[in-house]
Amino acid sequence: MIVLRLDRVMADRKMSLNELAAKVGISNVNLSNIKTGKISAIRFSTLNGICQALNCQPGDVLEYREE
Repeated sequence: MIVLRLDRVMADRKMSLNELAAKVGISNVNLSNIKTGKISAIRFSTLNGICQALNCQPGDVLEYREE
């Protein structure tokens, strides 16, 4: 199972949902869905924008856990 850790990375970087959404260029609602794990897929372009805005690697945002 893939777990999203976006909330942790955002807290570490002290970045709000509104600020990150503006930097990535997606809506607050879509970013909130990503943050809470209410998604089944994420576009590479969105992941790229998140990593660029938070200065992190995809592995900082995504984690694999055995079910």
